[in-house]
Amino acid sequence: MTDLKPRLFANDAAVRRIGEGLLARTLPRDDWTHEAHLAACLWLLSERGDVDLPKELPGIIRRYNESVGGVNDDNQGYHETLTQLYIEAVREWMLQNAAIATRVVPSLVDCVNALLASPIADRAWPLRLYSPERLFSVDARRRYIMPDL
Repeated sequence: MTDLKPRLFANDAAVRRIGEGLLARTLPRDDWTHEAHLAACLWLLSERGDVDLPKELPGIIRRYNESVGGVNDDNQGYHETLTQLYIEAVREWMLQNAAIATRVVPSLVDCVNALLASPIADRAWPLRLYSPERLFSVDARRRYIMPDL
């Protein structure tokens, strides 16, 4: 779909810095990349079982966006369908790749970088499930909507 190579993380601390910075709203805006979104999601799922992602991540992201001067409205900022889609996709990826964890205890960064090398990390991956009109609609930004493809 896209030819952009993912920006991989150097170590576990770099991944945790993204997740912790998101929660604390101290992460610099320029560091909140596509890869950072996925890394934060995997980190939260694997190390922060106290956070109910489908329920709490929307507010976490909205508050973070506002803290760095962003706006959450019908055209920019938080997107409910993409958030819920990626939570489920990363969770499923972790389940399908549990074999990685049984061979050798992988580091957090190894898991995140493997996720970033997977098809779901492709920025266009959601368009395999959604038409652009549906995915980029105001309705999809406001609430989770089912795929149409």
